[in-house]
Amino acid sequence: MPDTTPLVSIGLPVYNGAGRVPGVVRSVLAQDHANLELVICDNGSTDDTEAVCRRLAALDERIVYHRHPRNLGLLNNFISAIDLARGEYFRWVGDDDRLEPQCVTRSLEPFLRDERIVLVTTQVAYTGPDGVTETAAYEGTALGSADPVARFAEMLRLLNQSHLLIDPLYGMVRREPVQAIPRRNMLREDEVFATKLALAGPWAHIPEVLAHRNWKHDRLPKLARRLDVPAWQARFATLLQCREMLRWLPQAGLTPAQHRRARAAVLRMYGTRHRRTLAHRTRKLARMAASVTASRGTAHG
Repeated sequence: MPDTTPLVSIGLPVYNGAGRVPGVVRSVLAQDHANLELVICDNGSTDDTEAVCRRLAALDERIVYHRHPRNLGLLNNFISAIDLARGEYFRWVGDDDRLEPQCVTRSLEPFLRDERIVLVTTQVAYTGPDGVTETAAYEGTALGSADPVARFAEMLRLLNQSHLLIDPLYGMVRREPVQAIPRRNMLREDEVFATKLALAGPWAHIPEVLAHRNWKHDRLPKLARRLDVPAWQARFATLLQCREMLRWLPQAGLTPAQHRRARAAVLRMYGTRHRRTLAHRTRKLARMAASVTASRGTAHG
């Protein structure tokens, strides 16, 4: 008999990940949800990624392998994964991530209970470069609100909190409405996209560790090089991020009153981040001044 359960697509963007891909592929194919496809998007890798992926695809018909003839950039490779997917539901996975076997099944449950849900997140365990694994429980409810501005404001609040609490970019989504949301290559685009998702519809959250990710914090200039965006954006990342959010609000289907509330929430976030940046720079200058004073004292001593 044909499988009547929903088709779920997992999108795996990869570049030069020959040694990492087999592990994440095994975790995806081990899901206890049978009606599954894994879409691998190879961003013109120059190592053995193509050979590895073709061997894996030959072993399991659920794998769809697509190789770009050239590197399209990090964001465009992520977009290509959702564009090539066929499933009613979709989830991105990193090339060094790992999913628990019940991740897809558990993530589907809220969608099947409530047709308004556009995104389901789960608790995630993050392992840093030092090998230490951390996780944190998100206990809020505002992201499930019927009020789009309540969801939007909560996402803005979370952007100034720990990354351990929630990760909307690696949750499961209803593919078609999320695929239709435009994205712009820029610093902190992932945060901008998260706010667009918050405006798109209610979310659900599963307080269980169902995914494992490796986490490395890169400074903005390094991220600019990875994303191939102008280096000057690193100095104005918060301003550009908030401007992009404000540009999206008129397209989010808000009432005039909701638009005003959402705009005020963006301005509050900008103020919070700007104060943090000024405080950080002040402390840095103070340390530099103290270092210069100390070195002069040593020289005269």
